[in-house]
Amino acid sequence: MDISINGRPADIVLESEKTLGDLLSGIEEWLQGSENRISGIRIDGERIDALALTDAFNRELKTIRRIDITVSTWQDLALEALITIQDYLNVYETGSFEEQRHIRDGWEASVTARFLSEQIPDIFVLVHKTVSGEGISPRDMIRLIDERIRELIEPSAELAHISPLISEIAVRLEDIPLDIQTGKDGRVAETVQLFSHTVDKLFRIIRFLSLQGSVPDSLVIDALPLNGFIDAFADILKELLTAYEAQDAVLVGDLAEYELAPRLLKLYAALTDTKAA
Repeated sequence: MDISINGRPADIVLESEKTLGDLLSGIEEWLQGSENRISGIRIDGERIDALALTDAFNRELKTIRRIDITVSTWQDLALEALITIQDYLNVYETGSFEEQRHIRDGWEASVTARFLSEQIPDIFVLVHKTVSGEGISPRDMIRLIDERIRELIEPSAELAHISPLISEIAVRLEDIPLDIQTGKDGRVAETVQLFSHTVDKLFRIIRFLSLQGSVPDSLVIDALPLNGFIDAFADILKELLTAYEAQDAVLVGDLAEYELAPRLLKLYAALTDTKAA
């Protein structure tokens, strides 16, 4: 049996693999950590779509002469999925009730929906709510996806773009103790929500910069490697949200002013210094 990956002969030695599922599982395991994914399969020249793939998993390898596997980067698959869902939403926005129902059914059964549900679950949930009439409008959802596409394609530009926002949020975090003392509960809630959303965006940008090789593995912040610093940052953010839900004003103020504000500024400064270097 001949096996190719992206058009090139693959040096794969079959051992205990008996079925196509065994083979693909081994390849997926091999791809782990590379941010690449299997994106297409042909068996003896016939393309196997997503709906038929489950049945094909059980096919015995001895019945197959040739397998052609396409592997794509996570970024390429994510970009394709985001653009595809924008196309769905553009048509959905102007469609009749019956057309919208048909589009919704097609979306829920699509490869795009499956990818988003596994890889970008927050967008999957928001799109599902939009087409169910329970979330933001299709137009606002399209704008949100535009932002995600910019993050994916131009993470450096998006990092620079949020500089004023980072500075504003750091000041607002430092102000939380005073806001609590003076009864500005609405402003505190707004600050916590804005901070949480901005950190999520910053973490996404860091991931995309890393995928592009734009963040050195040697980056250290406060004597911690980048991943360690981010893990510690995320743990304190969870502590803040828990304290906020428990209405522990003292802990919320302390964490915001003395832990999260300085860490946010240090993280952003380290990333921008790296980009400028």
